[in-house]
Amino acid sequence: MIEQLIAEATECDFKVALETKKPKSWLKSVSAFSNGIGGTLFFGISDDREPIGLSDVQSDAEAISRLIKERITPLPQFNLKPFVEDNKNLLAIEISSGRSTPYYYKADGVMEAYVRVGNESVIAPDYIVNELILKGTNQSFDTLLTDALKKDYSFTLLEATYLERTGLHFEPSDYISFGLADKNGFLTNAGKLMADQHIVYNSRIFCTRWNGLEKGSIFDDALDDKEYEGNLIYLLKNATDFIKNNSKVRFAKEAQYRVDKPDYAERAITEAIVNALIHRDYIVLGSEIHIDMFDDRLEIASPGGMFGGGTIQEYDVYNIRSMRRNPVIADLFHRMKYMERRGSGLKKIISETEMLPGYKAEFKPKFSSTAMDFKVTLQNLNYTPQVNPQVTPQVNPQVKISKQILELCVEPKTKREITTACGFKDIKYFTQNFIAPLMQSGQLKMTIPDKPNSRNQKYITTNNKWDNTNHRTNKPFHAM
Repeated sequence: MIEQLIAEATECDFKVALETKKPKSWLKSVSAFSNGIGGTLFFGISDDREPIGLSDVQSDAEAISRLIKERITPLPQFNLKPFVEDNKNLLAIEISSGRSTPYYYKADGVMEAYVRVGNESVIAPDYIVNELILKGTNQSFDTLLTDALKKDYSFTLLEATYLERTGLHFEPSDYISFGLADKNGFLTNAGKLMADQHIVYNSRIFCTRWNGLEKGSIFDDALDDKEYEGNLIYLLKNATDFIKNNSKVRFAKEAQYRVDKPDYAERAITEAIVNALIHRDYIVLGSEIHIDMFDDRLEIASPGGMFGGGTIQEYDVYNIRSMRRNPVIADLFHRMKYMERRGSGLKKIISETEMLPGYKAEFKPKFSSTAMDFKVTLQNLNYTPQVNPQVTPQVNPQVKISKQILELCVEPKTKREITTACGFKDIKYFTQNFIAPLMQSGQLKMTIPDKPNSRNQKYITTNNKWDNTNHRTNKPFHAM
């Protein structure tokens, strides 16, 4: 029963007993689950999933219900489920993802909203609270009206680009119907972002071509460095040109013709920049998109993590949910045919890269995110590492650890088991640098791919006797 409930949960927390004198210890998780994708609190169960039991389930359930109603505002949706395991009385509280965000813990002289970061519930920073407020009122940053009047600004680049890419003229009524302005002539934030004049300070892109494999001093180690500010079309065009000007197209001779071999797929670059522009968090003051080019890779990092919570590392990019932080901007870019359809951007980045001549599994694009940012990494298909004493110590450990993981996961293993067996302590670091690349290359997969955030999750090497899409072990999982 426990394992079934854990498998069904989006997020989990475990409490041995109900704390009534200091209920904030578990009420902060109620706030975080409501502000995110939902979750389940288990009472009477230890962190290692062992049933301890509650002495009075009915009394605990009444206390939980009362404390949630008294100290969480607005009142979240939750469901209490008493159950029995190994003759122990246990209690599960299922908290739904809320629509009236943010949900605050309000007691002890404080009013705090919480969000999930990894396996912890932490106080939400101001910009996330602001985003939750918008979500709770069915608004987004780009739909908000401003005091800027359309008549005071020009939209030459938008109108010219729209005509070029669609064959249609951008009519005055389109500004209203597309969500760029209201009927009184006031611009939305989306409208301001599309004006020729740079009137949204946060709409900037910093581009750097570094000399080598790591960042250094802009003055000493940058081969090219540009800062662009302007409307989103201007940013897209200039960022794309910067990458093109700092990339190479090599060629291979065939019997009757030659094959062009670019460093990166042009369409993958466009998709990655478009993804950064339409999904970034413009609320974060003093932030910008960063494009960093190295000898072996291209990194595009944008402010704001996964909209709605979680990290991209925990999801299957081929089946990821479509959630738009800036729906007006996304719709406009779709109309201008910069993106094919909603939710297909990451898949397009992968597919376009896979079509390049000389593509191998190790060149598969990588996606990573934190609560603060989202990063796309494209590998330079023409990069050949120079094997020397300085490089070898950096290359060999990666290969060795990857081989160790694949051998270990012939039988399903949890993240914690894999991390510990390989001699590491930081599970998040290990996942990003070792587990995620193996999953992206198709050498490692989840045992429960339809529930990537499940606490019951394990990882298994592909193409072995355990490799079965519907595989389940008979013994309990002990995942993170």
